[in-house]
Amino acid sequence: MGDTSGTGVTVAHFWADPSCPYTWITSRWLREVTRVRPVRIVWHVMSLTLLNEGEEVDPEGDPEGYLRMPVRVCAAVRERHGSEALGAFLAAYGTRVHEGGDWDWDGVLPAALAEAGLPRALADAAWTETYDAALRASHEAAVALVGTDVGTPVLGTERPGGTGMTGVFGPCVSPVPRGEAAGRLWDGTLLLAGVPEFHELRRAPVPPE
Repeated sequence: MGDTSGTGVTVAHFWADPSCPYTWITSRWLREVTRVRPVRIVWHVMSLTLLNEGEEVDPEGDPEGYLRMPVRVCAAVRERHGSEALGAFLAAYGTRVHEGGDWDWDGVLPAALAEAGLPRALADAAWTETYDAALRASHEAAVALVGTDVGTPVLGTERPGGTGMTGVFGPCVSPVPRGEAAGRLWDGTLLLAGVPEFHELRRAPVPPE
């Protein structure tokens, strides 16, 4: 999988539940990749709440659906303002939540929207079902690439010649690889994702930084 845009740039589709700490780290890695490889990111949203629907015990410890609120806002941003706006919101949100430790949605959501140059009023989407259909459609597009027995994030790249997309769960990394190390991980991820027979490599995780 190389250039799929006709411009020498590889398009990377990234599905994120913004509240997942490993997803936050992977998003920072992917941004680093764009500094050392010709990659353009298209941002999407998925949901751990939806992924865990029907489970007797919620592995996220969130039976009340508290984590659904930020992804609803993500869906609203994506629907109304597009991929780049979602990327900006995810960066602002992640800095506050994962680096600042602030999980108060009443403050975090409007503040992150404002930092991303978006209307604070979009935070109201957190408490409504207005964008739930769009959220579910985006989530199901990620699941269609990798299956239901994985999680967030999902990384997809378009196959050459417009023959669809291939995807992987992850990569899950900690801490963030920088510079050429980020580029080498990207190269390896593309190589593995391009092998239809490849399923999984895994080892004990390093705690999120």
